[in-house]
Amino acid sequence: MTATPTESSTDAVPTTPGSLAPPPFSVISGAQVRAALQGREQQLVELVEATYRCHGAGDSVNPPSYFLRFPDRPTSRIIALPASIGGQTRVDGLKWISSFPGNVASGIPRASAVLILNDHDTGYPFAVLESSIISATRTAASAALAADRLGRGRARPARVGFVGTGLIARYIHTFLAGTGFTFDEIGVHDLSADSATGFGGYLRRADMSARVTVHDSAEALIRSSDLVVFATVASTPHVTEPGWFDHHPLVLHVSLRDLAPEILLESVNIVDDVEHCLKADTSPHLVEQLTGNRDFLHGTLDDVLAGRVVVPAEQTVVFSPFGLGVLDLAVGKYVYDETVRSGALRVVDDFFHERRRYG
Repeated sequence: MTATPTESSTDAVPTTPGSLAPPPFSVISGAQVRAALQGREQQLVELVEATYRCHGAGDSVNPPSYFLRFPDRPTSRIIALPASIGGQTRVDGLKWISSFPGNVASGIPRASAVLILNDHDTGYPFAVLESSIISATRTAASAALAADRLGRGRARPARVGFVGTGLIARYIHTFLAGTGFTFDEIGVHDLSADSATGFGGYLRRADMSARVTVHDSAEALIRSSDLVVFATVASTPHVTEPGWFDHHPLVLHVSLRDLAPEILLESVNIVDDVEHCLKADTSPHLVEQLTGNRDFLHGTLDDVLAGRVVVPAEQTVVFSPFGLGVLDLAVGKYVYDETVRSGALRVVDDFFHERRRYG
């Protein structure tokens, strides 16, 4: 069944005491998610910025992520990210995202996910959305926002390099291009030669004005880039030489575990959320374990947005975002609202069957 916006909007649920009712329950497919998000990079970056500011103001609940690990599959995991966001979004929910690196060898993506949105007033789930696209979108929008705001005061980067060439790298490139970044050179490096070649081919088709180079080593890519994007599945640091960063690039350390502590100790370090980022043996967490303090952190991205922290232009700057569930909620609610407005919302009739306390 396809509902009209009036039928499916949570705003239609009565909010006076004693008159609450479960909202309609909907399922939003990956195709619908993509249709709601495609080509709206600037708008989504602005949404992510507003969500960071909301989170920084304390109008959110973002508990620690919960990791489900498997003794028989040590490289795989499923993560639960519960969250609640206030402001204009005003929604609760949970992202349930799996990472199974072995999928790649079978030709299917490493990550898969669903997002559940819960009604603010009744707590009832009112939508489940395919969320690998939402997750990649919020990650890429966060990266593009950081590239813009942390790069102010220095020359606009003309050379970008991607270490890791999967879905997240592709989305980050899309969001950089969609928010006004242009590059003369794009570098690519991946431990998989096939992946590096495939991503290089995609970039040549997507950005015909840039020269695309596939590098044999991370060192060669880093030294030749003004903006470096790490989007790998590395579990431990594999980049260990601070000298590779002597030209002081801006680094988007999206995958969190690529850089050795020695590199962070010689950089300006910005995170999305201190408590979230300094756990689970991320590179910043390793620095804290090594030094016994958090003095190496300069602040959060919200601190930069609010002007509480000024990022120097003459040092290497590393942005390490753990990835906040509130961002998934904000993007997911945006998708839901757009799907409602389009008239394409698919409501599952009678999903909540027991609606009377005593039958």
